[in-house]
Amino acid sequence: MTRAPERILVIKLAALGDFVQAFRPFAAIRAHHPAAEITLLTTPPFAGLAKASPWFDHVWSDGRPSWLDPRGLWGLARRLRHAAFARVYDLQTSRRSSRYRFFVGAGAEWSGIARGASHPDADPLRDQLHTVERQEGQLRAAGITSFPEPDLAWLDADLQSLNLPAEFALILPGASPLRPGKRWPAERFGELAARIPLPAVICGVSSEKTLAEQIQARSPRAIDLTGRTSLLQLGAIARRARWAIGNDSGPTHLAAAAGCPTLAIFGGESDPKLCAPRGAHARFLRHIPIGELSVDEVLQALGD
Repeated sequence: MTRAPERILVIKLAALGDFVQAFRPFAAIRAHHPAAEITLLTTPPFAGLAKASPWFDHVWSDGRPSWLDPRGLWGLARRLRHAAFARVYDLQTSRRSSRYRFFVGAGAEWSGIARGASHPDADPLRDQLHTVERQEGQLRAAGITSFPEPDLAWLDADLQSLNLPAEFALILPGASPLRPGKRWPAERFGELAARIPLPAVICGVSSEKTLAEQIQARSPRAIDLTGRTSLLQLGAIARRARWAIGNDSGPTHLAAAAGCPTLAIFGGESDPKLCAPRGAHARFLRHIPIGELSVDEVLQALGD
């Protein structure tokens, strides 16, 4: 009689930068449980990335119903309880995700910060660690000790319809709209695009089209792809770019993870010691206030 595979749940709800920085933990969990049936609980923006990856057997994108939506909460609670997970890796480690322990049931082992967790991340300095080191510490407490670099060959897509030039630089001028202090001014990105020898390709969500227009006002040859790419396509574009530059944002993290030589610009609203993009060719430049960082300083950093 064939034994049913162990069922594992991984929770990672948001945001894009945090999701990208969980790639190595995702891969480590899969390597530690090679025969398990692993389900990711996430949200719709990241479902496509997760389904394209080799780490999960199932991807559930209904992981963040409103607390004011009793039907949605009940549906999620019922789904989690009936799945009979043996172990949960809560990589979100938020108050919300910790509450999901009650949905899953006390019979499942739990890695995270929820009260009563069987494998708690009890490091008192966890909030002073970079996201990657914090997650690795959590997984070590749960018995996972090997963290090989993940194979990201899957992070690719067809780009023929975008008509990209043979060589280009990637500009990622957006960041959280709720934190404008994380954004280097679009006019500076435009000046940068005008001064480099390569054509610039601008990527971002559709609401960042005004940033692209400000860049094109300074550099008319820049190519605006805002709102036209999926996350997989963005990863594919980063793979093909000579280099990328962006603010502390999810797309910048994705470009760095794809292996593109990436320069991330930080101001005073986030600390690169805690959240700088990781990648073989990732670097960061911090200036407070961010708006006073000069194009000359950025060009010098890109030329190092």
